Amino acid sequence: MASYKPNDSKRDEFRRYLERAGVLDALTKVLIALYEEPDKPTDPIEYIRKNIGGMAEITEEGATSVGDSESLEKKLRDAEAENRELRAKLAKMDLGSEE
Repeated sequence: MASYKPNDSKRDEFRRYLERAGVLDALTKVLIALYEEPDKPTDPIEYIRKNIGGMAEITEEGATSVGDSESLEKKLRDAEAENRELRAKLAKMDLGSEE
């Protein structure tokens, strides 16, 4: 019986997805916190659920920051385009007044 093994490119793509989303960092942090607990909880799954919840809020804030950054970059591009247009108009006006 052959077991299913996803090809390496799909696995790598999924790993990169988890990295970009911050999942690997969140899991690593909560597992380190669990490891460092002096009194280990009787239900480690519940400990992970509770502690990863706070990290989800941090991840959401980071996603908002990314969205804000993209919005600001768009505004910058729009302002630069407007600046070019106004400079071109100003150059035309200067040429017209010299004649």
